[in-house]
Amino acid sequence: MSILKSPPKQPKAVTVQARVEEAVKTQLERYAEFIDASPSYVITEALKLLFRKDDDFRRWAKQLTNNHNNEKVRGEVLAKSV
Repeated sequence: MSILKSPPKQPKAVTVQARVEEAVKTQLERYAEFIDASPSYVITEALKLLFRKDDDFRRWAKQLTNNHNNEKVRGEVLAKSV
């Protein structure tokens, strides 16, 4: 049984260029064929899985978001007080 499921419908996508080893490209194409999906779908879903499963990344991203929100709030307070 495959880990990733075939896509229902692709949301809006952007183009990303990446270099990978030839063996990785071959495996990517095989996996996409295996689940009857595009290589783009496999890459997208694999990255989503990685982002969900990596606790250190999630903590780091949350901290980054919190810092960004704090800076935004400080900027809004500064703009109101000027």
